[in-house]
Amino acid sequence: MKITDKIKSLFRPVTASDNPYITPVYGGRWDTQPIEKDRIPEDSLLPAVAYRIVADEMNLEGNPALNMATFVTTWMEPEADDLIRLGAAKNLVDEDEYPQLKVIEDRIIRMEANLFNVPSDCEAMGVTTIGSSEAIMLGLLGHKWTWRKKRQAAGLDSSQPNIIFGADVHTCWEKFARYFDVEMRVIPLQTDKYTINSKDILPLLDENTIAVGVVVGTTFTGQVDDIQAINDVLITHKAKTGINIPIHVDAASGGFILPFFKPDFIWDFRLEQVRSINVSNHKYGLVYAGMGSVIFKDKSDLPPELPFEINYLGGSMFNYSLNFSKGSSNLLAQYYMFLRMGQSGYRKIIGSVMSNAQYLEQKLSASGFFEILTDSNFLPVVVVRLIDDSSLTAYHISDELKKSGWIVPAYSLPPDAEHIVVLRMVVKENFSRDLADKLLADTLSAIQHLQKNPPCTKTVDSCSADKSMTKPHGTC
Repeated sequence: MKITDKIKSLFRPVTASDNPYITPVYGGRWDTQPIEKDRIPEDSLLPAVAYRIVADEMNLEGNPALNMATFVTTWMEPEADDLIRLGAAKNLVDEDEYPQLKVIEDRIIRMEANLFNVPSDCEAMGVTTIGSSEAIMLGLLGHKWTWRKKRQAAGLDSSQPNIIFGADVHTCWEKFARYFDVEMRVIPLQTDKYTINSKDILPLLDENTIAVGVVVGTTFTGQVDDIQAINDVLITHKAKTGINIPIHVDAASGGFILPFFKPDFIWDFRLEQVRSINVSNHKYGLVYAGMGSVIFKDKSDLPPELPFEINYLGGSMFNYSLNFSKGSSNLLAQYYMFLRMGQSGYRKIIGSVMSNAQYLEQKLSASGFFEILTDSNFLPVVVVRLIDDSSLTAYHISDELKKSGWIVPAYSLPPDAEHIVVLRMVVKENFSRDLADKLLADTLSAIQHLQKNPPCTKTVDSCSADKSMTKPHGTC
């Protein structure tokens, strides 16, 4: 067998035919038999055995404490964990059976609306969701229907809606446009500009624009679009044309940062054209994955035709969502966190998180290897690019850091800055200053190792043909 064939055989995916059974052995404590992987087992297992099998599989996963890729909360207090178990059995949509859940949800929405400075003369409304992706789609659907109703009432064509946003958005914005048949007018990034401003949107506005999307804490660099200037342009545009174009703010990452860290920074319902905001509670709301919120500035911003009135769960209720049944775990966890932390508690936690992010940013910059693309004055995210990437790339460093357990993603920026490859490090509550020092040390160690052992960029086949190679995918 050729060496290339041997290597390919080593790295081919393992299939069920290779080993179709799970065969746990726990020192003879239980009499376990092989269990099929692709069929529900014929016989029952003891609870301890079933638990141990699943838990062992999870041991193969990454360490959440070292996961710098995700914004999502990976640690909560034991009391919150207990409430999560309490809420798991209660279907949030079943308001007739569990009316107090609806009371709690409404309280959370009002708390968030006030956090985002809703005016006293507005009647804010909203719903909790499974995340910001659903929340964004619900918010934008509301604006699409509002736009369409106005067009139809005026006897105008309503078949060509468009939405304006930057290439710095999360992919769920593109999903909304594709799934709900809305033209995307996407503003590309530039080499030294990773957000959008009023000059970018002005040429794209017309009578078919349903909304302008802006981001508080972008997915790619953690920066903030120039929301105040965009708001001012839309006010001027409204005065000149009579066309009232709303702003939807994607505050998935920054919605629970700025109110506690920069309360005087204006981005929210204090701006006239901001009519809806989404936030990811499972990020810096400090609850586990599976919860977001969308808040409309006033009940007039959500067309009454969109929520469904249902009665087949007992009683009459209104439902506005893209899904239906869901547990109440995260709802209870978020209510717990609001009560437990209070505003002073959130200010303390967010302040500490921001301090650790700024510390990591300063140390990486001082190393001389990285250029900082972000400004951690707005979001605890550190995004860097290699100053000299002639021999190393961010991808190589990301791969090397995995050997130390770190999950630090490397990726290219969107068009027209796709030639820039970056590393992103998201700082969360359970990321200590000690961990920051450890990450810095491991990053520098990874660079030193790669400099001494330059990574091979050749394919397996070309490596085997090249006599100068010491090993495939190894050092040159």
